[in-house]
Amino acid sequence: MILTADAISQQSLPKHVAIIMDGNGRWAQARKRPRAYGHKKGVDSVRNAVQFCSKLGIESLTLFAFSSENWRRPEDEVSTLMELFLFVLSKEVKKLHKNNVKLSIIGDISRFPAGLQQKVVDAEQLTEHNSGLKLNIAANYGGRWDIVQAAQSLAEQVAEGAIQASDITEEAISSRLTMADQTPLDLLIRTGGDYRISNFLLWQAAYAELYFTETLWPDFNEEAFSEALASYVSRERRFGCTGEQIKQLLAESKTTS
Repeated sequence: MILTADAISQQSLPKHVAIIMDGNGRWAQARKRPRAYGHKKGVDSVRNAVQFCSKLGIESLTLFAFSSENWRRPEDEVSTLMELFLFVLSKEVKKLHKNNVKLSIIGDISRFPAGLQQKVVDAEQLTEHNSGLKLNIAANYGGRWDIVQAAQSLAEQVAEGAIQASDITEEAISSRLTMADQTPLDLLIRTGGDYRISNFLLWQAAYAELYFTETLWPDFNEEAFSEALASYVSRERRFGCTGEQIKQLLAESKTTS
């Protein structure tokens, strides 16, 4: 079956894509540069992914920027990641706002420096009424943490007598997870060649399609993203689709915008 670009856009593309952005350090090391250089180049791929999803009309994009396990990395690398996160929030949020992107930071930010916490609040407030792409940045996030905080919230209600233990259902837990107000996760992509999800969106990924690629994150360009979406379409809808068709859809969206 040959799909038109219109058919792909209306029936087949995922509404919510999440990406584990892996490979920055190895990308830099292969070029005999410090790991921090790879993280900085990775920001370009973030920008490109946001633009790509916006053009295709994808509703939500969730990016794994800093896991709760990343605190175990060398102190200088953690410091670089914090500085880079602060820089991106300071420099990029106005561009996101201009392009109608709604930014949310998911995770436990209480461990971050006070200045960074305030930047998070400011960025979310600036974009909270935007109606375009929902961009979720997972920072100090872990899938187990997400489930635990939802369970704790319900346990507090049980202790207060507001609900019974029998009221703790899958739906109740889902409603207290981060991104509970967004469409369910459809596609989880991991770059960098590893075949695991590393404690990312454990609950949300229960029925998501998984896509793993050897491509390192700084090299994850529009073509690589197109191939991931084409793989999703072929699995989800049981008919063929190529990366070229995704590119056609993108080209058509440019002519109509």
